[in-house]
Amino acid sequence: MKQVYLTGITTSGTPHLGNYAGAIRPAIDASHDPNTEQFYFLADLHALIKGFKPEEVRRSRLEVAATWMALGLDTDKAVFYCQSDIPEIPALAWLLSCQAAKGLLNRAHAYKAMVQDNDTSGQNDPDKGITMGLFSYPVLMAADILMFKANKVPVGKDQIQHIEMARDMAQRFNHHYGEHFVLPEAQVDDSTAVLSGLDGRKMSKSYNNTIALFLPEKQFRKQIMKIKTNSLEPGEPKDPEGNTLFEIYQAFATQEQVDNVRQQYAEGIAWGEMKQFLFEHLNEILKEPRERYDELLAKPAAIGEVLQHGADRARALSQPFAAELFDAVGIKPMWQ
Repeated sequence: MKQVYLTGITTSGTPHLGNYAGAIRPAIDASHDPNTEQFYFLADLHALIKGFKPEEVRRSRLEVAATWMALGLDTDKAVFYCQSDIPEIPALAWLLSCQAAKGLLNRAHAYKAMVQDNDTSGQNDPDKGITMGLFSYPVLMAADILMFKANKVPVGKDQIQHIEMARDMAQRFNHHYGEHFVLPEAQVDDSTAVLSGLDGRKMSKSYNNTIALFLPEKQFRKQIMKIKTNSLEPGEPKDPEGNTLFEIYQAFATQEQVDNVRQQYAEGIAWGEMKQFLFEHLNEILKEPRERYDELLAKPAAIGEVLQHGADRARALSQPFAAELFDAVGIKPMWQ
């Protein structure tokens, strides 16, 4: 049987270079594998945990979908859909909530971190500012995965715990109601690139240090020129290791190209020259995808058609499976 892979893309903000190198590119490459079934979804319900401005949620959904399509996701082979278009997923989340131990959810990293922040800041209430959306995030994530019987879930190391939680909920449900769920496995690729941002820290929307993928050329170059470097002068040998410019270039270059630039570092390439070189290299790679991206943004209905087709394919699986699960717990139409 084919392996079933599932990847969720949170619709919070505009996709950046770090997203592309770390998640989008390897996932799109995998979408062309004929020996697998691939599910890719816009996690727009998850985005509501942090997104309180409707216009930002709408814009991010559009930008994220256009990004994946512009970069080559095979939407004929892969099932590409919006989480919110599959009503069986939140329904399943409730069934799983009835199996999920509160003690299990208490140990979720995101929840523990906020409790710790409240404690550190001297709050009397350890749960101040914590919503049930944040607390129940692992349950909804489990529903995303278990609904489509995913065997493999590509994640970063920080997300392994959520896959383990999904397995725990699935096992408890299977124990009480029979074998319905496939137990998923986390797939962690240690070779996946993690890029630094403008300030040298990990590129992240949380740090406001990202470089958006599809900025117009002039704005894109301006962002590249903002990347923080040290004070070494032109002609002084420079160490490429730990250098943001080299790190980003390496993620988008062949080994031969990387070796050439490493030699230029040893010969003392000027930072301004390296920034211009990096801009030209990335701009050439992103030129055609940027054009496709702009075309897609100008025709949101075309994006909507692709996502609706994906949702129809997804619901062809989710509807009968949800009916099976509700029947298992004793809920089905009275006349049956």
